[in-house]
Amino acid sequence: MQPKWTNWLVFALLSIVWGSSFILMKEGLKAFTPYQVASLRMLSAGVILLPFALKAFKLIPHQKMGLVILSGILGNFIPAYLFCIAETQIDSSLAGILNSLTPMFTIIVGVLFFKVQTNIVKLLGMIIGFVGLSFLLAAGRDVSLHNLSFAGLVLLATLFYGINVNLVGKYMQNLGSLNIASVAFTFLIIPSLCVLFFTGYFNNNFTNPTVQHALLASSMLGIVGTSIATILFYFLVKRAGVLFGSLVTYGIPVIAVAWGVVDGEQLNLKQVFCLALILLGVYIVNRGNLKFTKKPSK
Repeated sequence: MQPKWTNWLVFALLSIVWGSSFILMKEGLKAFTPYQVASLRMLSAGVILLPFALKAFKLIPHQKMGLVILSGILGNFIPAYLFCIAETQIDSSLAGILNSLTPMFTIIVGVLFFKVQTNIVKLLGMIIGFVGLSFLLAAGRDVSLHNLSFAGLVLLATLFYGINVNLVGKYMQNLGSLNIASVAFTFLIIPSLCVLFFTGYFNNNFTNPTVQHALLASSMLGIVGTSIATILFYFLVKRAGVLFGSLVTYGIPVIAVAWGVVDGEQLNLKQVFCLALILLGVYIVNRGNLKFTKKPSK
């Protein structure tokens, strides 16, 4: 009984931590530009994971190092900026809901480019999910082409997530997940510092309480919401399996929406229905693991 309670405890922690990421971005944006918030997230995550990277560098084959770096760029660096830019114009709760579409983009990218096997049930799940997405965007309180374009940035970020999942699943199955994450984030330290420097981050008045609050939120986003959450997720997957770990997908938008409501964001029944429809589609898509076709032996 105790191991099961441990699994559910880690699941709850991950849902809270990752679901809170969207409100932390919003808090960081009160004093910093989206590029600075995203860079602080990547920088703080890289610093925390650096001790793991020192060992991981020895365990990852040299021929795989380029793929690991590419994984960090596609799966973390670019999405971090896309999310922050998007949240300058859309609610954090909406960003959290749209993020739940990641499994669907994972399947789409896998089928189109990575020879992932699929079936009619998964296709049905994708259709249901995207119907929910369409209704969600139409049910917003301020529907305009401008806002939809920023919502599109979140969808683009989830597309990058989907590409990265397939990249890791296809070419890095024999590498430890924590090794991949720690090395990838370590390589992102320097470009993150460069973005901070060229965007004038170091010219901020750090004695200003608003700036201090934004710095704390942005740092927590990287330290807790990225590095520690990554370690917890790999811990959960090793203990309870990939299928159980994927359940976090359902907890994240619920927490994100709850934070949004607490922060004064408006949510109507239509949007709640659309969220339920999206999660139903995600549930159907998540039934079963990704299966990559193997190349015939010569």
